[in-house]
Amino acid sequence: MNKFSQGDIIKINSFPKKLFIIVSNNAFIRATGMFHVCPMLPDIPAGPVHIVAKGNADTEGTAICEQIKTVDPKARACIKVDSLPYDKIMDISDAVQGIFEYD
Repeated sequence: MNKFSQGDIIKINSFPKKLFIIVSNNAFIRATGMFHVCPMLPDIPAGPVHIVAKGNADTEGTAICEQIKTVDPKARACIKVDSLPYDKIMDISDAVQGIFEYD
C-alpha cells in the first residue's frame, strides 16, 4: 500500500488526465486512511485561492484550493507522481484554511 503525505501530487484512477494535491495534514491521513485533495490544473493564472506550484520532479500546475474533495485511496487507486516543496505546501494550506476563517 502506498503511504501518502500532505503535499503529494497524485493521479486518481477514475480521473486519468488530472493531477491532485493532497492538502490534509499527515495526522489526519494516518488516523483516517483518507485525505482531502484539490485539483492541480495547467494554465490557470494565480489568484487568492489558485496557487501556482511546481513539484520536486518538475510537475507544474495551479492548485484550485476551493475545489476540495475527500478521497479514500483504497477505493480510488491513487498513485503518487511527485511532491511539493514545503513552502508550497504552506501556501496551499494557508489558502485552503482561509476559505473557512471567520469574517
